[in-house]
Amino acid sequence: MSDNIFNYIATTAFGLEAVVKREAAALGFSNIRVLDGRVDFSGGLDALVRANLWLRSADRVLLRVGEFQALTFDELFEKTKALPWGDWITRDGKFTVTGKSVRSALHSVPDCQAIVKKAVVEKLKLKYNVDWFDETGPEYTVQVALLKDAATLTVETSGPGLHKRGYREQAMKAPIKETLACAMISLTYWKRERIFLDPLCGSGTLPIEAALMAKNIAPGLKRRFVSEGWPQIPAKMWKDARDEAEAGVYRDFTPEIYGSDIDPEAVALARANADKAGVGDCVRFEARALRDVELPGSYGVAVCNPPYAERLGTAREVELLYRQMRELFAGDKTWAVNVITPDEFFEREFGRKADAKRKLFNGMIKTDYYQYFGEKPGKNGK
Repeated sequence: MSDNIFNYIATTAFGLEAVVKREAAALGFSNIRVLDGRVDFSGGLDALVRANLWLRSADRVLLRVGEFQALTFDELFEKTKALPWGDWITRDGKFTVTGKSVRSALHSVPDCQAIVKKAVVEKLKLKYNVDWFDETGPEYTVQVALLKDAATLTVETSGPGLHKRGYREQAMKAPIKETLACAMISLTYWKRERIFLDPLCGSGTLPIEAALMAKNIAPGLKRRFVSEGWPQIPAKMWKDARDEAEAGVYRDFTPEIYGSDIDPEAVALARANADKAGVGDCVRFEARALRDVELPGSYGVAVCNPPYAERLGTAREVELLYRQMRELFAGDKTWAVNVITPDEFFEREFGRKADAKRKLFNGMIKTDYYQYFGEKPGKNGK
């Protein structure tokens, strides 16, 4: 099985597919294809391992077992049963079925889940010649996803979402997901040699993710994945991938990254999170109000997730914050500024129309990502 090629799906928030595609291409995966909310790719078992360890902006990595049209429950049952479930789910495997259905004839998700569960059990009975399964072994989550009558059957390989890096057990109110933070950074022109600033850093997610990128630290290095318990994937494959990732860390490079917040408790938490992530020496955190922040140089890149009027504070308070942001960057045209917010009045209060604006989702909140490119840096990279 280690020499076989399999099909995978990296799920992602809408609007971030191009970022995940670039990450998949950089990892050397083949047959990369972009669809809404997902990036498909192919590779061996090592691709499953490397995708979980290295994809920074994807939500999950799924093993695609099969895809087919299903207009009736009988069709869903028979085509699911025909798939090679015994190649993955062990005789003692514990498996659950999740589901979703969008614009499909089979719109009852509980019924679809029950039918898929029954079909998988029937196939495993034939595979193992048994009538009863203890379900005391490795864990598997099968998902049936129906979109316009096309059924996609997958097995979850990540376990908890890939945003669960392992360093942020606590957070302040309205934190941004680590995966979205990475994507926001990737959508800028920031490179590890340039200054990075988040003047509204909260519990530190954006500066920490920038530091992990700058140091070439695999985002999944400090966590475990559900597929590590699968017998099909040799433990040595996981160990070798982690050893390779450890060897690739830029240990002799220290980036120039800054984060500040008006709340001292948030800053203390950000420092603790950075230490846990292994980048405590890479980020300079300060407890400082936005109006008191000073730019730490030229040709820097600022990325931030300010409080939203609909989540934290009043609209008037948020408007003041945006005006203070305008004052901070007005005096230095070399800075690139990138802000995610659902507040449609942002450009008015910031005083400039954005050079680029992208629709992104921060959780369930529809937002715009306002980007101001700033002057291009000189040849020295600064």
